[in-house]
Order: sequence, then structure tokens, then C-alpha cells
Amino acid sequence: MKNNRDFDDWLEKFRASISGYDYYVDFEKVVKNVEKVRIELNILNSLIGSKTIEDDFEKIIKKYPDTLECIPLLLAVRENEIYAQDKDGAFLYDFKNMNYSIEQYKIFMRKTGLFDMIANHIVNNLVDYALGIETGLDSNGRKNRGGHQMENLVEKYIKAAGFIKGKNYFKEMYLRDVEKKWDIDLSALSNRGKAAKRFDFVVKTENMIYAIETNFYSGGGSKLNETARSYKMLSQESDTIDGFTFVWFTDGIGWRSARENLRETFEVMENLYSIDDMEHGVMLDVFL
Repeated sequence: MKNNRDFDDWLEKFRASISGYDYYVDFEKVVKNVEKVRIELNILNSLIGSKTIEDDFEKIIKKYPDTLECIPLLLAVRENEIYAQDKDGAFLYDFKNMNYSIEQYKIFMRKTGLFDMIANHIVNNLVDYALGIETGLDSNGRKNRGGHQMENLVEKYIKAAGFIKGKNYFKEMYLRDVEKKWDIDLSALSNRGKAAKRFDFVVKTENMIYAIETNFYSGGGSKLNETARSYKMLSQESDTIDGFTFVWFTDGIGWRSARENLRETFEVMENLYSIDDMEHGVMLDVFL
């Protein structure tokens, strides 16, 4: 199949994005995180509109000290400790185990603006406010989710080809584990055991071990050139090992900025495929 393809035509079909509906916000995770402190947030809701918020806050902390644990979330902070300093000194506030007086925590609430926000009805419900913050924080997880999207897509096609996880295909498998499981010498790939290479997937057929890497690049950068070069080398090294084949699934319009490096790899690598190739049954052509 490889020799029948034109590189420019192949690259032209690369996608701008593969983001699914669940890429943008993991609402299940958002709600779960807020649920952990829902009771504490509802207790602090009693401070909204308070005319004596500092005194009321002190009463709450004395009676319900655990309410302190939800304070970092109100500032979009994941950690239990928050560092703050000004002309009055430097402090590392612990919101899980109080390490200062309540008076000092009141200073924290005042200087960060939390007292002002709560007392002046800038927010009307701290649970809703926390949901908004968690949604914003979760957007930072898009990069990680994006990194797994191509893996998930490739895995879908591996399964559709009839392979079963843990039986004849394996996820995130180290080179040393491949050697041990199938008694094969892969030292040509590991620099004589010095490199701890991990493959996204390994597919095992009767006569071949297929080691698979996947990635998707929506934007350019120097990393793409290095990836193309290293996978070209990996493919050439793999060709020297009987019963072992390296397969690379990649896509994304980011490759257009590194097209010449990818072209070099395309011209020498037998098993380099895109999403369009998967959609046209390449899994069956390669593995079966």
C-alpha cells in the first residue's frame, strides 16, 4: 500500500482537529470536585451579604474548621497551601491544618478580596461560583486530553479489527516488557538496554510483533522535526529485527510546517499512516 501513495496527496488529508464533544470540559470531574466541598461551601454561603463578615467568618471557623479547606478553590488554587506576602510579612497558609491564628486567616480573606466579593454580593452562591472555577481549571486539562485523543482513536480501530486488549494487543508497553513477553532481542532499539522506550500500543499476530506510536499535531514547532527524524531512525532499526515491525499513526495540520522532514520519513518508512488511512481499512491491511 505504501508505494502507491503520493506524499502531498496524503498530507493534504490531514485534519485540523480531532476534538470530540468531551474534549472541552470534563463535567463529570468538575461536579465530582465540587461535591467534595459542597457542604463547606454551603456553610460559607451564610456569609453572603453579611454586614459583619469578619466576625461571622470567625464563628464559622471555630464551629466548622473544615470549611477552611474549600478556600483555595475560591481562588482557583488546587493546593492546600497558599503563599502570600506584602510589607507586613510572608506567610504560607495551610488550609487543611490551620497553622496561624483565625485572625491571620481573616487577614488573608480580606487582602485577597474574598471578604469583599462575598459580603458585597458579587457572587450569590459559592457552590455555583466553585463550579465555574472548576470548569475554568479543567480547561487546563485539555492538553492532556488532546494528547490521548489520537491514542483513543487508534485504539478504536485496533478493536474494530478484532484485536482484544490484554490478549493480542497491549497498551503502553515498555520495550523491555516486549522482550520479556515474547523472548525477542530488541537491543538495537534500546541502545543496548540503555533506553527505556515505551510504545503506545503493541499488536501481536501469529508471525509478527507490531510496536505502535501515535500522535496528532494541530500546531507546528521544532518537536515535529525531531519526531519525524527519531521515528525514521526507529523504523530503520526495526527493519533489522526479524518478527518485529514499527508502525506510526500520525495526523494534524501542524505537519504542514514540517512537511519536508515528514516526507523524508514517509519515503523510507513502510508503515506510516494517517486517520484517513485508518478510515479506509489500513488496520486490516497491516495486521491481518
